[in-house]
Amino acid sequence: MPNGSPSHIVKSYEEDLKRLREMIARMGGLAERQVADAADALIRRDNKLAAEVVARDKLLDDMEREVEQFCVRLLALRQPMAQDLRLIIACMKISQDLERIGDYARNGAKRAIVVSQQPLLGSLNGFERMAELVQENLKGAIDALVEEDHAQADAVWANDEPIDGIYNGIFREMLTFMMEDPRNITAATHLLFIAKNMERIGDHATNIAERVHFAVLGTPLTEDRPKADISASAVVNPPS
Repeated sequence: MPNGSPSHIVKSYEEDLKRLREMIARMGGLAERQVADAADALIRRDNKLAAEVVARDKLLDDMEREVEQFCVRLLALRQPMAQDLRLIIACMKISQDLERIGDYARNGAKRAIVVSQQPLLGSLNGFERMAELVQENLKGAIDALVEEDHAQADAVWANDEPIDGIYNGIFREMLTFMMEDPRNITAATHLLFIAKNMERIGDHATNIAERVHFAVLGTPLTEDRPKADISASAVVNPPS
């Protein structure tokens, strides 16, 4: 058949959608690596790795622009409808989520450099576990998009509460360190921001899951997302 035949056009369109999923998968993979390396840099006090995380952030910025331009071109030239339209819009928004995740990882890496120059406060096991859960949710959300698996997306959406629980524990611990000794304030403050960055990364992973659910089924998640972050209203009593 000639190149302009209907079957060729359909095949070309399907290839465009496949390429779009692959672009998001690559971007998601880089975002996962940024989160993992930012956490490792903190835990191992590795300033060289932290600097690499900061430098790599531009790659995610560039990839977001590439996805946006590709989506705009698909919308203009293909005039998609129904699920294809939802997929393209979802991918455009997901690329923005991933870019923000990269920003949070970069900010965490910058603060890890400062923390490495301060006395070690307690154990960093909570940060390590929090990073693991965040990465699992992020990977699950991206896999759900690539595989068009709304059940997996829903599982990620419902799995944010444990991350909030760890964050709350870190929040209380850091405030206690600050009240016990003013010399701990600098390190504890940076650690609080790092923990909050990770908690926000978890929120963006669940945002991605919500977008995947809508792209696949065409209906939004109607329930309120389970949340357990109490830091905004927490009252911490000074040690007696």
